[in-house]
Amino acid sequence: MNRIYNFSAGPSMLPVEVLEKAKAELLSYGTSGQSVMEMSHRSKDYEPIIEEAEALLREIMNIPDNYKVMFLQGGASTQFAMIPMNFKKSGKADYVITGMWAKKAASEAAKYLEVSKVASSEDKTFNYIPTLDKATFNPNADYFHITTNNTIYGTKFPALPDTGNVPIIADMSSNILSEVIDVNKFGMIYAGAQKNMGPAGVTVAIVREDLIGECIDGTPTMLQYSTHAENGSMYNTPPTYTVYMCKLVFEWIKNLGGVAAIQKMNEEKAAILYDYLDGSKMFSATVSGDDRSLMNIPFVTGNDELDKKFVKEATAVGFVNLKGHRSVGGMRASIYNAMPLDGVKALVEFMKKFEENA
Repeated sequence: MNRIYNFSAGPSMLPVEVLEKAKAELLSYGTSGQSVMEMSHRSKDYEPIIEEAEALLREIMNIPDNYKVMFLQGGASTQFAMIPMNFKKSGKADYVITGMWAKKAASEAAKYLEVSKVASSEDKTFNYIPTLDKATFNPNADYFHITTNNTIYGTKFPALPDTGNVPIIADMSSNILSEVIDVNKFGMIYAGAQKNMGPAGVTVAIVREDLIGECIDGTPTMLQYSTHAENGSMYNTPPTYTVYMCKLVFEWIKNLGGVAAIQKMNEEKAAILYDYLDGSKMFSATVSGDDRSLMNIPFVTGNDELDKKFVKEATAVGFVNLKGHRSVGGMRASIYNAMPLDGVKALVEFMKKFEENA
């Protein structure tokens, strides 16, 4: 059968090369005579898989030795609670509210410490990144939380805030591995796998070692970063097959030339779609300027019925999951790392024909 172009915000499409390799190894991984899905996580066959996954991620992200890499469960949403549980000292933290997930992160953290919302773009349905005033930052905060890319609204931070000695904690669920970053600038990075790293089921946490320590009283063992850091992500049974799939994706990125090469591809894909939207008389992007995401591109016609017609006709010819999030409507093309250039070009050609025939 022919592959469709899946523009879902997540779970997203995976590289064909990765799927083909997984298919070839499905019944027997190497000479093990069993699928990775069947392996004991304590076996001599599986342990090298999770170790190589971590090593590859460290290599392609250039993660320094003084950071722990953990493969966790519970999605990025569990991190919303784990972060304040593990990093509360003064009992205060700064949050920038740039979308629904940032709001949820702040709301969860407020159960454990005092949250200061230093800036928000909710006044314009989160279609921009707010200007940050360092004078509003708490120099004694336990941490400063941002969501680097906002999946629903199609915005990304054009630059990191200067927080002094306060560690930046970043939810990178929808743009990790999409462009080169300096890990040293963060106290912690976390991300769900299901957009750029692999299938749903694993959450990666990259935490500076000196931040891992005492938790608030009563923090469950499974919600302590030290538990997973000290046990190599193997305190309990990890999501073994998802970690294996992530390893394959990391190999794919390395073979393409690393994250720098992926970034160039993503910039080219995004430019093609944004250039069309900026010149179209029917479609328009909902975000402008430097705040535009490379990963998630929302757009509208300005007419709800026309939006529905477009989504229906696009789906019929193999461009699926273009419907925008229910909170904003319209359309959204999520063009994560695995979306090929040809997929974006084909979508633009379809949009041109739709516009001509409307």
